[in-house]
Amino acid sequence: MAERVQQPPAKRLCCRPGYNSTCRQGQRAAGAPCGASASTESSKTQNPESLLDIAARKVAEKWPFQRVEERFERIPEPVQRRIVYWSFPRSEREICMYSSFNTGGGEEIGSSGDSSDETRLPFRRGIALLESGCVDNVLQVGFHLSGTVREPATSSEPELLCNVSVSFDRCKITAVTCSCGNKDIFYCAHVVALSLYRVRKPEQVKLRLPISETLFQMNRDQLQKFVQYLITVHHTEVLPTAQKLADEILSQNSEINQVHGAPDPTAGASVDDENCWHLDEEQVQEQVKLFLSQGGYHGSGKQLNLLFSKVREMLKMRDSNGARMLTLITEQFMGDPRLALWRQQGTTMTDKYRQLWDELGALWMCVVLNPHYKPEQKGFWLRQLRRWNGVDVCPLEDGNHGSELTNLTNALPQGPAGNPDSVTRPHRTVFTRAIEACDLHWQDPHLQHIITKDQYTNYCYHDNLDSSLFDTRGWPLWHEHVPTACARVDALRSHGYPKEALRLAIAIVNTLRRQQQKQLEFFRAHKKELLHKGITSITNLEGWVGHPLDPIGTLFSTLMEMGRGSEEGANTQHDCLGSGRRAELPVFSAQQRFLEDGESFVSLAVETALIGLGQQRVMPDGLYAQEKVCRNEEQLLTRLQEVDLDDTLVKIFRKQATFLLEAGPYSGLGELLHRESVPMHTFAKYLFTSLLPHDAELAYKIALRAMRLPVLESTSPSSDLSRPHHIVSVVPNRLPRWFTLSHIETQQCELASTMLTAAKGDASKLQTVLESIQKNIHSASHIFKLAQDAFKIATLMDSLPDITLLKVSLELGLQVMRMTLSTLNWRRREMVRWLVTCATEAGVFALDSIMQNWFTLFTPTEATSVVASTVMSNSTIVRLHLDCHQQENLANSARTLALQCAMKDPQNCALSALTLCEKDHIAFETAYQIVLDAAATGMNYTQLFTIARYMEHRGYPMRAYKLATLAMTHLNLSYNQDTHPAINDVLWACALSHSLGKNELASVIPLVVKSVKCATVLSDILRRCTLTTPGMVALHSRRNSGKLMPLDKAPLRQLLDATIGAYINTTHSRLTHISPRHYSEFIEFLSKARETFLMAHDGHIQFTQFIDNLKQIYKGKKKLMMLVRERFG
Repeated sequence: MAERVQQPPAKRLCCRPGYNSTCRQGQRAAGAPCGASASTESSKTQNPESLLDIAARKVAEKWPFQRVEERFERIPEPVQRRIVYWSFPRSEREICMYSSFNTGGGEEIGSSGDSSDETRLPFRRGIALLESGCVDNVLQVGFHLSGTVREPATSSEPELLCNVSVSFDRCKITAVTCSCGNKDIFYCAHVVALSLYRVRKPEQVKLRLPISETLFQMNRDQLQKFVQYLITVHHTEVLPTAQKLADEILSQNSEINQVHGAPDPTAGASVDDENCWHLDEEQVQEQVKLFLSQGGYHGSGKQLNLLFSKVREMLKMRDSNGARMLTLITEQFMGDPRLALWRQQGTTMTDKYRQLWDELGALWMCVVLNPHYKPEQKGFWLRQLRRWNGVDVCPLEDGNHGSELTNLTNALPQGPAGNPDSVTRPHRTVFTRAIEACDLHWQDPHLQHIITKDQYTNYCYHDNLDSSLFDTRGWPLWHEHVPTACARVDALRSHGYPKEALRLAIAIVNTLRRQQQKQLEFFRAHKKELLHKGITSITNLEGWVGHPLDPIGTLFSTLMEMGRGSEEGANTQHDCLGSGRRAELPVFSAQQRFLEDGESFVSLAVETALIGLGQQRVMPDGLYAQEKVCRNEEQLLTRLQEVDLDDTLVKIFRKQATFLLEAGPYSGLGELLHRESVPMHTFAKYLFTSLLPHDAELAYKIALRAMRLPVLESTSPSSDLSRPHHIVSVVPNRLPRWFTLSHIETQQCELASTMLTAAKGDASKLQTVLESIQKNIHSASHIFKLAQDAFKIATLMDSLPDITLLKVSLELGLQVMRMTLSTLNWRRREMVRWLVTCATEAGVFALDSIMQNWFTLFTPTEATSVVASTVMSNSTIVRLHLDCHQQENLANSARTLALQCAMKDPQNCALSALTLCEKDHIAFETAYQIVLDAAATGMNYTQLFTIARYMEHRGYPMRAYKLATLAMTHLNLSYNQDTHPAINDVLWACALSHSLGKNELASVIPLVVKSVKCATVLSDILRRCTLTTPGMVALHSRRNSGKLMPLDKAPLRQLLDATIGAYINTTHSRLTHISPRHYSEFIEFLSKARETFLMAHDGHIQFTQFIDNLKQIYKGKKKLMMLVRERFG
């Protein structure tokens, strides 16, 4: 709390007839219990309170002291003392609430958010200071408490002496000041220490009447002496003020003389003062603004949630500051500059920030539904809410601004029974529900009886209408929009009415159960008619799970809190008194009369959650709303998993599972499912695992029914978009309105995986699950994951392979291959390798089968490079323990596959086919012939060069030569491609020809001359051909005469002429666009050209003529020609 050192101004003016000096002095306060100490409690037990104390305590709690003074002409001093004495708070709980955060789980956190050292929390530190004897000079003057608190020195801080003062009224602290200068939302440790001193040790506090009462008892001389002594003691601080006041008093026309009486800061509250605990509004605003500015970093989101928890704590204590604090928080939220920025940019707010706004809206619902509000309060709140609601940047209830993907949302018609177009949907902000709740009231007699009476029954009530006030057992029902009814429960809980909340919650749950039974009966009566139609309209446009008001979560929490309280006998809520005692929670045995035999609050809570989770409901619009549905469902299931299943709960699970299967369009697991219903995968997985040990058949029925995902199904072969139940394509055009579809499909996959794991060893169930997967799952990636899961389960290291499950895995893998054969998938290569592994594990028959049917599963490249290669590997043969006959059969299949692939895709499969057919002469020759046939049209020079090199490596130089010449016919190197990747292949081909003999070289050179125009490459080939390197002729020395080939005869003469011509053409091409920075490089190029020219018989003359021509043609390039003359003359 931002404690200011200045004293607060006096609240009211005091002026009454004085008492004479003989007035009887009142007793000092002693012996009356105010704190929680054992001594005062025993004192209370031994000494009954006097009527004076009883009356004074009641007056001190309810009446402002000014009202007391006005009511009675003269109040005896002893009565005044007792009223003043009892006016200080007697409970430490509120002091704790205003000096620490409470997370609700027994963990208190200061506003700094540091919970690592609990002793540093203001409340804990205050207790430590009190118990260490650091509080001194405690004085209570009227309604004002003051004292000094000594903060002991530490290794880093010197000792600190703080002057603390506290004003109070009607058992509430109304103002605090401390000289420590600490600025925070909550009270500092020194204020806590002084306040707890007064609560725990009231008999040690000096108590005086308000200072005005003391002054009334003084005569003139005493007053003058009092004033002069006061000025003397504090002359440096008060002398200017004292002189100013004296001047004004002596001036008859001064403002101070126009007012009757004088202010007294110790005289208590006036009639007009609001009676509430001190809350530093400025600090609340500053802290919220700081947390918002941090944008979710540094734990700011957690801090804001703790502030919301503090609001709930205040509401529960029925503290008016709860609504005050919420107003301050909301103002800062509405002033967040990011709202306008996001609106302007069309971007969405973060998910955590969005959840904070949701909590803000829910808290306002609780505030306006306070059952004991005053009409003027509700009017004030309504005006505030409408003002915020009218601001342009106010966040919408179902998502962010920026037209949350409006175009996608409207891409398909939603239909009258589905979701209305977002453009025509009413403008609903996070405050809309609270505004609507302002129209609700608590005056309904039936509602009043429900929440106030434990014995409210009507056993003679037999009205069987849907709106019956009682069920057939005579128990009360409450028919209201379910989220609204549950908001009432939340409001009752939030405002500290747990019994009333429990009574209403039970009535709502009984209503839900009755409605469920009625729905089941209706469906059974009209089942044939509805099934014949085959299409159902959604029965719940507004789902309970994921709803902004979280109705199912509210009912579940209410019942579970009572259930745990009745089972444990005490609630484990944090006792912030610091004494280690547990706060007792009353066991509401009276409400248990509305439970069936063997039923408990816990079982009722579980059943409520099952009813809500199983409700068939439409998927809401907007990314955030859909994510909220998933998140809310997972939160409920997490809480359900914390409950240990006993026989009673198993019966409830069985009953609800049966209901859900048979309830038709009202259940998400019924036979009739709207195509845009929220899927039940996650819920069904929980039901499956819970029921499996007790009723396996029912568990599988639930899980298999839940595998449906109709939003991805096409119910009509036509592409008619005029009906809301049809969609053009099943998978490629996924419904764009379902932003969480990826997550939903993952949950569907997890449900299927859970069933596969459970069905291991049961061939019949495995087959059923497999069929369900093949029918309902449309994502290749998810089916692949299921195939992998099944494979892992089937081949666990500690047991023999489960053949049936292995076949399921293989079947799923084959489906994945077929699904991804003609579509792009970045995991395709991994899928192919895995399938071969799976088939290997399944046995030789599976491998042979996938090779026989390769064209339906793999591309030719995959079939040869991965499938056939793996099958032919030694590791596969060893793994399968194959005999020679089996090996040969498998190899024959692989070679057949390779040849088929080479025929279909020679460019990519020819080399693999040759490699696989090496050990079979006929197959190898066939593969070679396929290459030759495809060389003319179907293969490029790179592929042919690669196969040619392979042939040379395998010892077929003539075949390599033939393929190389075929490759050369496809090649074309221009004059400037001196770094082309095919150059090495050209050099290799020429070297191969040179090594084979003059005839082969003579055949290659015309091809080279035709294909290669690059002068440097041609000169390199020419130079290599004029040299005999040992590596080129070693294998064929018998065919080499040992003489160098002459340059003036064929075939090298043709190559030499082509090289010289290439240099001439390249030179002219380069000179056309040459820049000065390339001059030196050009001179070097001419030097290489000269070397080639000189290889000819008349090369010197040709080069000289060439240079002269350059000088004449390019004489304008004076600098370049000067360099040419310097080098070449």
